[in-house]
Amino acid sequence: MKIFSGSQIYEADKFTIKKQNISSDVLMERASMQLFQWLHSRMQGAQVKIHLFCGIGNNGGDGIALARHLWEHGYNFDVYVLNYSEKRSKDFLLNLDRLKERKLWPNFLNETSKMPEIHPDDIIIDAIFGIGLNRPPAPWIAKIIKYLNQNGAFIVSIDVPSGLYMDRAVEDKEAVIRGNFILSFQAPKLIFFLPETGPFIREWDILDIGLDAEYLETTAVDFHLMEKPEIMPWYKGRPKFSHKGDFGHAMIIGGSYGKIGAVILAARACLRTGAGLVSSFIPGCGYTAMQTALPEAMTETDPGDTILTQIKPVTKSDVVAIGMGLGTDDETAKAFAAFLKSYEGALIVDADGINLLAKKKSLLKHLGQDAILTPHPGELLRLLGEWQDDFEKVEKAKAFSIEHKCILVVKGAHTIVFYEGQGFINNTGNPGMATAGSGDALSGIITGLVSQGYMPIHAAIFGVYLHGLAGDIATSTLGFEAMTSGDLIANIGNAFLDLFKQPDLPPEPEEEQKPPN
Repeated sequence: MKIFSGSQIYEADKFTIKKQNISSDVLMERASMQLFQWLHSRMQGAQVKIHLFCGIGNNGGDGIALARHLWEHGYNFDVYVLNYSEKRSKDFLLNLDRLKERKLWPNFLNETSKMPEIHPDDIIIDAIFGIGLNRPPAPWIAKIIKYLNQNGAFIVSIDVPSGLYMDRAVEDKEAVIRGNFILSFQAPKLIFFLPETGPFIREWDILDIGLDAEYLETTAVDFHLMEKPEIMPWYKGRPKFSHKGDFGHAMIIGGSYGKIGAVILAARACLRTGAGLVSSFIPGCGYTAMQTALPEAMTETDPGDTILTQIKPVTKSDVVAIGMGLGTDDETAKAFAAFLKSYEGALIVDADGINLLAKKKSLLKHLGQDAILTPHPGELLRLLGEWQDDFEKVEKAKAFSIEHKCILVVKGAHTIVFYEGQGFINNTGNPGMATAGSGDALSGIITGLVSQGYMPIHAAIFGVYLHGLAGDIATSTLGFEAMTSGDLIANIGNAFLDLFKQPDLPPEPEEEQKPPN
């Protein structure tokens, strides 16, 4: 699913108006009808008090138009207009006049107004600011926003939560609506998925307001939301007449004294994902642990007993994952550098492998095209340097991926895979995955997919999706706190099965019982 920028959304509006030969208020009417239908399908005429807080731009116009539809269907509501400027959008004024024609008079609020009385059982419609906001709300509006957030009523925001910018972090987090539901027009917004802005969005839904299909289809975007419809075309499946050699040989290189478990977890995840053969290359101290924990995998050991000193595996493989539990000892760093300079195959770099790259950035030129890097936030900071906010972070990640011709997997609540100037956003996973070894499992999953012949970019995106889905399945029975990375790995198979699960159909209506003759 495409994620459009604010400027692209404005262009889509203009393109639609011109191509469909309609006026802008017709587009606003479509939006307000979609908003009404979403609410009406859930409320079914219930007389819960609805409070509409409207700005004086087009977002406020959507709210004013929605109020008219609520009135036409007998809902109980009040309208408040935050009168923060003499400038008002044309379509806002048009819909305000339509409301007044029906003898409906909004309450105009300014900096001297008393706060309206709102009860926790009420519903608030947030239509104060939209995607065009480019400065902090005035202090008196910020005060109203804080009041709305604190009273416990259910908040539905139109398009975006009021107070958020589309392209930078906010100055005052208390001056942003914390909506229970965001009704986003046509497509989700990037701000739904970034760590700094995502906490203001609890749940969201997409409303189709009829923007021109040609524009939406042909416009190139920087970000995509990757869900099952986008993932499924890549799934390879398995022919009946196949053998383990058809699904590749993966090599997991890493480990140091006390950290052999990282390699075990990655290798186990790699096997669970379907690699035909998995080998590990570890320090001598880990041999018994590895063979005992994972008899399905083959094991080679380094001359070093507690650390890797010469990364020279004898076994030939189709893909190598390196870095899990590796450590950053000087001798290991030299061995890592020598390996990168000589290795030419498919490569995944994780954990201490990334830390070593960050320490010696001249090694980046030896990665080879489409190498996959999987940093957590701390490793990413060491790799990219500091950033001012999440918007600068994604730009730096995008630039890094382009410069080094690599695939950069920026892990987080919504992991983003960067490749060739685009970001692919994941929408599976949960807070229970914030646990030791979860990153090792992800690297193993991606490695297993590359081993089976998936293109590296597909393996990275699909792997992140499966990783999150396995975590979601695990937490459905264990909860967030109790889940371990081992539980996640144990559910990789269930994640594959879930790909083919059909959504539950609504129950058939019961036939009316006829009275006996």
